[in-house]
Amino acid sequence: MNIIVPMAGRGSRLRPHTLSIPKPLIPVGGKPIVHRLVEDIAEVCAEPIQQIAFVIGDFGKEVEEELLAVAAKLGAKGSIHYQHEPLGTAHAVLCASEHLEGPVVVAFADTLFKANFTIKPEDDGILWVKQIDDPSAFGVVQLNADGIITDFVEKPKEFVSDLAMIGIYFFRDGGWLRKELQYLLDNKVVKGGEYQLPDALRRMTEGGCAFKPGEVIEWLDCGNKEATVETNQRVLAFDYERQKNMVSTSAIIQDSVIIPPCYIGENVHISNSVVGPHVSIGAGSNIKETVIVNSMVQQQAKLSQLVVKNTMIGSHTELNGKAVDASFGDYSSVSW
Repeated sequence: MNIIVPMAGRGSRLRPHTLSIPKPLIPVGGKPIVHRLVEDIAEVCAEPIQQIAFVIGDFGKEVEEELLAVAAKLGAKGSIHYQHEPLGTAHAVLCASEHLEGPVVVAFADTLFKANFTIKPEDDGILWVKQIDDPSAFGVVQLNADGIITDFVEKPKEFVSDLAMIGIYFFRDGGWLRKELQYLLDNKVVKGGEYQLPDALRRMTEGGCAFKPGEVIEWLDCGNKEATVETNQRVLAFDYERQKNMVSTSAIIQDSVIIPPCYIGENVHISNSVVGPHVSIGAGSNIKETVIVNSMVQQQAKLSQLVVKNTMIGSHTELNGKAVDASFGDYSSVSW
């Protein structure tokens, strides 16, 4: 099984955090979004992951090395591919064309999910979907009486389905997908100036590919600050059910209360503080005389005499002395 992860966008809705790091590498519950994504995919795959291809922009060598390390941690070989122009989802997937062979999962790295289905070897294809109340802002799928997907409708103005595509797809025959993607480019099949993956899916459906919906029980968005903080809350709850203790043994906690679920990274120092519930604190951070609830603090941050709630705080940030509900990017320094 190969996985292709298009992630060339910078995530403008999550600024200022994405000014210094691509959104898929922002830690949620102490682990980068893209790392959690491929772990979740591996859980629904019946066979091991051999290759993870990351399609990126010009993110720099350090980011590329981190992505390759993510693949290695899952026992897979990683590779880096580039989308130099924003030409659409179909074009992004085709940038890793050499890995479009055999069973393939395509996963756009801006969402997380929880599911209880398993990919079967006989499945032609599976599209991860979530039943939603208002489908007008999403791409949805239509099914026939046998539960097979017959069409893909982008942002329907009138109700046609409430099963929204969340951006993760399985193909038993990656070569077939590659052929249809190339067809779109060769024949300039564009919408809004971009090559769109659903157009390739529709051609495969018309050619006899039986796509099925794989309905997820949780669809966790990381599109903006509010959604990412909420996703951090849900991820911590899931992780706590599995492992209970998420406090690093190297963390120093003095005269403080930790209310689970919380993730406390390596070499964190917490003193005279109340942390939790639903808080993640990255490695090397220092928390002093502070109350933190439902928030994300990244690596090497320093917080003192604060009340923090529903907040994202970037790496190497220093904050002192006032209650906040905010979003601070990396290397911020604020005192009141």
